[in-house]
This record gives sequence, C-alpha cells and structure tokens, in this order.
Amino acid sequence: MEKFTENELINTIVEAIEDKKGKDIVSLDLSGFDGAICSHFVVCNADSTTQVAAIADGIEEKVFEKLGEHAWRVEGQQMALWIAMDYLDVVVHIFQTELRGFYKLEELWADAPMKRYEYEE
Repeated sequence: MEKFTENELINTIVEAIEDKKGKDIVSLDLSGFDGAICSHFVVCNADSTTQVAAIADGIEEKVFEKLGEHAWRVEGQQMALWIAMDYLDVVVHIFQTELRGFYKLEELWADAPMKRYEYEE
C-alpha cells in the first residue's frame, strides 16, 4: 500500500532537482495514454555528467528521506549522460543538456499535459 500520493512524489523529486540546480524541469502527465509505461515523466537537464549524477543522488536521498521509497531501477549511472530513475508510476529522466536536445523526449509526448517548474536561483 502506497504511503504517499503521486503528487507528493513528483514534488519531492522536483525539490531534489532544484536543490542540485537542475535546469528546465517539467513533468508530463501520461495517465491518459494507453500503453504508457508510467503515469508521469519528470524531465530535467544539467550541463555536466558530474551534475547529472549529483541530481540522481539527490533525488534518491530526498525521496527516501521524505517518503521512505527507493527507485525500483536506475539506469545510466555509469556514463551519467542520461539517467533514468523508475519509481513505478513516475519515471525521472535526467539528461546532459546536449542529449536532451537530441532525444527531444517532450516532443515524443507532445500531446501530454505538461507542467513547467520555475525557480529562482
């Protein structure tokens, strides 16, 4: 039984990304799509592999600290060019900036409702 809501998970993830100065944070609501692997994507980018890795570590720490949840699976940590973190209903994509532009994940899901997160540095 889940101890927290999907929104609490998304907000905790976004907070962790902001803490590590992740850029251009968006969430995509995929719940209306048949065959989508999850109900939400959270996407962000960073300018270096070091920062991509730090964001992933920060998300793991904050989500466990606040919600007691671990990612079910994390891919891409070795190269830290694109790290995907699977929290079942929410999948986080942390890109190195150039790769985000190359893969254009948001364009693949252009029909999905998108929320942008703005924060002051």
